Amino acid sequence: MSDPEKPSDPSSKSNAFHPGKMSGPVLMGVVPGQPLAVAHRAAELAYSLGVKLICAYVDVTTYLAEEPGGRAEALPIDPDGIDDDIEGISAGISGHLADALHGAGIDWSFVTLAGDPARALGRLAESTDASVIVVGTRERGFGARFEELLVGSVAVHLTHRQHRPVLVVPLAPHAKRHPREGR
Repeated sequence: MSDPEKPSDPSSKSNAFHPGKMSGPVLMGVVPGQPLAVAHRAAELAYSLGVKLICAYVDVTTYLAEEPGGRAEALPIDPDGIDDDIEGISAGISGHLADALHGAGIDWSFVTLAGDPARALGRLAESTDASVIVVGTRERGFGARFEELLVGSVAVHLTHRQHRPVLVVPLAPHAKRHPREGR
């Protein structure tokens, strides 16, 4: 028997869930040579939500150094190491995305970040109040497996280090294996 003073309708409770519209941008992590499937899914999501798409490339050969006054500067991990053309890499990615997203009907931007990809994307997601983070899976192969063993998966790190949803776009899904009949 229910208490007449307490409402029996669960939707009338003060702690009931009330969904809100996702209004923050979609944040997409991008790497050189990444298939356009990730950009296409991120653009579809941004378009569907009616929000901006922020495309972010993280240069793992640099790190953020905070200076007095709160300013942060990207510095090379190894100043004597290979001098990658980060501006050229960023311009190439941005141009590739511009071609891919031309006429998509969304507002988008491109930014280059420094440091650990999961941490950098998490910081940007926090500062822009992103609704969701979109990343792709790694390409298959020994090199990708070895890299994942050493540094881990960006998607896994993102799901454990911040509170926003993470959409992982499969880039090279395994073909389904069907057992042979009669065996």
